[in-house]
Amino acid sequence: MTTRISLHRVRALRTLGALLGVSTALGACIPHTPEITTASIDYRDRHPIAVTEANRSIVVFVGQARGGLSGSQRTDVMGLAQGWVREGTGAVVADVPTDTPNARAAASSFREIQSVLMAGGVPSRAITLRHYRPDDPRTLPTIRLSYPKITAVAGPCGLWPQDLGPNIDNVAYNENRPYHNFGCATQRNLAAMIDNPADLEQPRPESPAYTPRRDVAFEKYRKGTSTATIYPESDKAKLSDTGK
Repeated sequence: MTTRISLHRVRALRTLGALLGVSTALGACIPHTPEITTASIDYRDRHPIAVTEANRSIVVFVGQARGGLSGSQRTDVMGLAQGWVREGTGAVVADVPTDTPNARAAASSFREIQSVLMAGGVPSRAITLRHYRPDDPRTLPTIRLSYPKITAVAGPCGLWPQDLGPNIDNVAYNENRPYHNFGCATQRNLAAMIDNPADLEQPRPESPAYTPRRDVAFEKYRKGTSTATIYPESDKAKLSDTGK
């Protein structure tokens, strides 16, 4: 009886071992498929802010019977000159109309523009004159002043390759991804507000401390008095008490 039970156990163990071997072999033949994950595209990667060179320009309107600049036009030209000194990367180009009814007045206006630019810090060698003929004879020919500068740009915006609503072909909606135009306006507005594009790449150096104010604070600290600023009674009325 004992011999029969032992033989039965041996046969059962052999059968189980064979089944395990077959299952292992079959499992090795099944290819391993990696887990598919849906990653959301960041709007800063889709609509990056790029640093490039672009033109800053103004337009000076010139009538037929008047040469020279008005007060507001002189202010605009002076502002352009000051901007060129701060950020210009090339010459100031003046596009002046020719063979037009106001060509003589435009030439007189350009001479005054040139003097204003030079007074604002633009050397004469950095002023380039170009003549042009307007394409549309019905429009008033103008003097266009421009210079290149380093600027930050983003976009273009307003691209809608897919619908925002539910659609069988809309991957962004079905997988809860941000739509294509998401964040573009924010990036474009941020780029327009950047004064110095170099701030996107590196921090500015530390500016020197305001020595007079620091000396006052150190003197109070040396005497053991409070370094806090004491505002006069007249300024206290300007402070808001909202939330108190």
